[in-house]
Amino acid sequence: QVQLVESGGGLVQAGGSLRLSCAGSGRTLSSYVVGWFRQAPGNEREFVARIRSDGSTDYGDSVKGRFTISRDNAKNRVYLQMNSLKPEDTAVYYCAVGRTRFGVVRYDYWGQGTQVTVSS
Repeated sequence: QVQLVESGGGLVQAGGSLRLSCAGSGRTLSSYVVGWFRQAPGNEREFVARIRSDGSTDYGDSVKGRFTISRDNAKNRVYLQMNSLKPEDTAVYYCAVGRTRFGVVRYDYWGQGTQVTVSS
């Protein structure tokens, strides 16, 4: 069992920055794929970024060049640094933990989410 707790969300003006944190307990996050997703009201959940156990990363097209995912193994945390924020980045952000099976990442554990609101 893995428990995930997101933090760091809030209200920020367009062009500003936030850093989200995903704290894990129960398992070592560095052994898994850890992803960030977001969901705005009325929208489907959207992939934002992920970091694999080997440290490689992937990003959604809408955040490439602006967001950076990283991991602190000593603290068992994964971070999402969000720069140059836009109003369309407004959403609830979730972290999730999973494994790659047959080439596909399946996420088994999810946090409760943290709200990010970007004002124009």
